[in-house]
This record gives sequence, C-alpha cells and structure tokens, in this order.
Amino acid sequence: MKAQLVVRRRVVMRSDAFADLVVWRVATPVRGSSHTLKYSLAYVVQQVCVLRYDNEAGKGDHRHWGTHEAPYSFVDTDTLLADFARDIARWNDENPDT
Repeated sequence: MKAQLVVRRRVVMRSDAFADLVVWRVATPVRGSSHTLKYSLAYVVQQVCVLRYDNEAGKGDHRHWGTHEAPYSFVDTDTLLADFARDIARWNDENPDT
C-alpha cells in the first residue's frame, strides 16, 4: 500500500504565526510507533517552530515544546489534533510576546 494523505493543511493563526498539519496513513507503523499513521504538526511563530508533534522513525510519538522534547501518548487522529490545538492555545497564553 502506498502512503495515503489523511490531512495536509496550513492554518494562519495570526499575522506572524501558522500551524502546518500533515498526517499520512502508512502500510506499517513507523519504527517506534504502534499505529499506521506518520505525522508532523508544527506551530511556527515569528519564523521559529515553537511547538511540534511528530513520530520520527526510531523516536516514536513525541512532542517538542520550545527546546524540550517528551514522549506523546498517541490515541487517534482526532485526539492528536485536539491536543495540538490545546497546546497552541497554551503556548499563546504563556508566551504572549512571541
């Protein structure tokens, strides 16, 4: 099976910030993940990626918050997108000048 695009979207959040969302369905799980989705969700503010969720091969599901990286417990696509949106709101609340 070829990878199938599930989501590809860029959302402009404000004049200096946007979110890029890309989710693919793949034939076999990415090394380190237990599901058949490959994803990269990024929130970019003033040309700097400040928040990212992804499942890079070998690292599995994880989240980047600024310079910190932590495991992420993947449930499903809807939960992933909701968690990402919640973290964008949290980032904006905690970092109003960026």
